[in-house]
Amino acid sequence: MDKRSKIALYSIGAIIVLLMIAEVTKPKPLNWRNSYSAADKIPLGCYVLYHELEPFTSNPLKTSDKSLYERLKDFNTSENTTLILINDYISIEDEGSEALLNFVENGNSVFISTNYIYGTFADSLNIEIDRDYDGFFKDPSKSIFTNKALKNNERLFDDVIENSYFTSIDTTKATVLGYMKDEEELLKEVNFIKTPYGNNGGAFYVHSNPFAFTNYHLLNDKADYAATVLSYLPTENNLLWDNYYKSGRKVIKSPLRFVLSNPALKWTFYISLLGLIVFVIFKGKRTQRIIPVVEPLKNSTVEFTQTIGDLYYQHGDYSNIIHKKIMYFLEFIRASYYLETNEFSERFIQKLAVKSSNTVQDTKSLIDLITYLKSKNNHTEIELISLNKQIEHFTKNNI
Repeated sequence: MDKRSKIALYSIGAIIVLLMIAEVTKPKPLNWRNSYSAADKIPLGCYVLYHELEPFTSNPLKTSDKSLYERLKDFNTSENTTLILINDYISIEDEGSEALLNFVENGNSVFISTNYIYGTFADSLNIEIDRDYDGFFKDPSKSIFTNKALKNNERLFDDVIENSYFTSIDTTKATVLGYMKDEEELLKEVNFIKTPYGNNGGAFYVHSNPFAFTNYHLLNDKADYAATVLSYLPTENNLLWDNYYKSGRKVIKSPLRFVLSNPALKWTFYISLLGLIVFVIFKGKRTQRIIPVVEPLKNSTVEFTQTIGDLYYQHGDYSNIIHKKIMYFLEFIRASYYLETNEFSERFIQKLAVKSSNTVQDTKSLIDLITYLKSKNNHTEIELISLNKQIEHFTKNNI
């Protein structure tokens, strides 16, 4: 990798790290989603209420993370219990509705605070909750109690509110415990009732303003109102907090969702993934880079010699060619047979004939021709051809 590529890669890595740091350290925007979960500290969670309920019972506050059918089908009825259901809507399946009605019929109580209510249990109680979209849907409204002694605990909800109220109740059984009024007190609607069910003292307490129990309002001068509403519940009962029918219920269906739901684990996962990608890039370049084919150097001596020879031959410079052929032949003798070529004596001829596997006559004939040609200044083509033939004949045994 060249220097420019390394600088670019390091720059990109530095930018990614800075973006991660900025993402982690930046202030988190306020989460205004409906939750009502006991674990959520966001404005519309119920963390404060859940932890303030413990003084209401001498026994530990229990939590249910199951559906009503699963939780109540085998419920122990030896001690009376109050089930608390708070959410922006309550929708209970038929099996759960039947279990809930049996639960109250056995002398237990249920507190429900919601903007909407669905299920066969609501039909059995003749309860309907709705809102006036053309009226004061999100306008300021005052929640009051029918008991005038509780007037000091009435509160005006002027923001973060959806004004729902009862459009149907069983007037033969239900007791109205509270109302809501618009700011001009021109409109008055029921928002809190008690409906007995069964012959064992069980009852439904239904309230239509779940926002009153969220962290936002409890920490903004509405705690007295919420406490007063809950004071209507039987104080001797155990408390069972429902954490299943919640808009903010956390549903973890895979390990990855759990990892991504936790900020620390989420960034650990992202950084590990980034590191794996960088590793693959570098490792891939190390092991998969194409190896260039290096052609071996060509021996062009023969071609060069042939070209030069052709050039001399075309110009008729036979003397030069003969001179070079003699010179190369004598070098061949020195390199191959280790003989001195300064003097062509009879002894030299005999040694050369033996070492080259030629006859003394052929060797003498070639040496005599070389001696003759070296004594001349000008040569003919015929002499060149004769010299070439004899050299080829002499060296054929050494090929």
